[in-house]
Amino acid sequence: MTEAMLRTMHTQARSIFHQALGSSSIAAAFDRRFPRAFPFAQYQRIYAVALGKAALPMLEALRARLPKPLDVGVCCGPVLPSNREAGVEYYTGGHPLPNEDSFASARAALRLLRQMGERDFVFFLISGGGSAMVELPLDERISLEETRALYKALVGSGGTIAEINTVRKHFSAVKGGRLAAAAGRSGRFSLLLSDVAPRYLDALASGPTLPDSSTVAECREIVDRYHLRERFTPAVRAFFDDPDLPETPAVSEAPIETLLSSDDLIDAAQTKALSLGYEVVIDNSCDDWDYADAARYLLERFDHLRREHPKLCLLSGGEVTVRLGREHGAGGRNQQFALACALALDGAASPVVVLSAGSDGIDGTSDAAGAIADMTTVGRAKALGFDAASALARFDAYPLFTALGDTLVTGPTHNNLRDLRILLSN
Repeated sequence: MTEAMLRTMHTQARSIFHQALGSSSIAAAFDRRFPRAFPFAQYQRIYAVALGKAALPMLEALRARLPKPLDVGVCCGPVLPSNREAGVEYYTGGHPLPNEDSFASARAALRLLRQMGERDFVFFLISGGGSAMVELPLDERISLEETRALYKALVGSGGTIAEINTVRKHFSAVKGGRLAAAAGRSGRFSLLLSDVAPRYLDALASGPTLPDSSTVAECREIVDRYHLRERFTPAVRAFFDDPDLPETPAVSEAPIETLLSSDDLIDAAQTKALSLGYEVVIDNSCDDWDYADAARYLLERFDHLRREHPKLCLLSGGEVTVRLGREHGAGGRNQQFALACALALDGAASPVVVLSAGSDGIDGTSDAAGAIADMTTVGRAKALGFDAASALARFDAYPLFTALGDTLVTGPTHNNLRDLRILLSN
């Protein structure tokens, strides 16, 4: 009875996640929120700069709604399109670490923007992952390998995305409003697919087009708090220690529109869970928490709530953090969270299922979006020769969940609306 119920709950948790992904359509979001009466006639040329994991579908959606082809554009995403539009330069940027195209696309975008005039207009299409995919150090003497080392230190620091991107803003020639500043007095409009909390919207892709709310002092405090200097190369360390390190530029206000956010992901998940007969509670309060603290909090909240609602679905959006050591295995924050929950649930009498996955289809260093766990995960893993506690300590959850058949593999979704955690009881 319990085994059959667990199989059903696994299937339902997966269906809630996939329904949430499928409902977060970029084209539909453009139809809802793209201005219908845009004053194209007053501009001579229309440009576009698209960056991030959703760069291609965002650019395609924009092209379908323009009265004429783009004059010039730069697009940097995870893959190249099968059909390229004339006048658009396409790049495949690196993630989570920059690559050569990250630098090349940043140079191309700056070159494009700096030659624009008052009668030109640029659409900035910004999505998560853009920080790494389009990058260029403010000090161009800093190499790609030194920049990759910086990113590796930041990603494993345990800092929140807002903190990590504060450091990136002050390091970069294209972040912290610097792309918008390069556009001078031309018209501009930023369309966003947000993978950050609404209060930190200027952290999305490290805020290339929005006024920056952070300062050099805050940047240095974050570097100190997470002991990052010893992980930087000498050139990067000298850059942040420079007493003349400039603040990010003042950027004039310009129209922005958030096309999709994690709220849309949560809303779609809630609709599906309700259709399956679950009582639904949403709790996003552990956003940016350490994964272990988030696991403890959500399991305790879940246990309390299901005393009143036995058939319960607890939804939690946002991202948790991990602090990686210099040596670690394969996995990501979602699989780490799921394994922490599995250890806490080990041997529990009543069925509980926990799913944690990223809407971009990629979790850390694995090819999975995340994983699904329950109170039998630890025992089933032990029968296959895995020690769950050891895997958690080594940040090596992916092999364990793969052996159990409990990873979620979607492939890249070309979308990025943060992570979704689903806890079910029945």
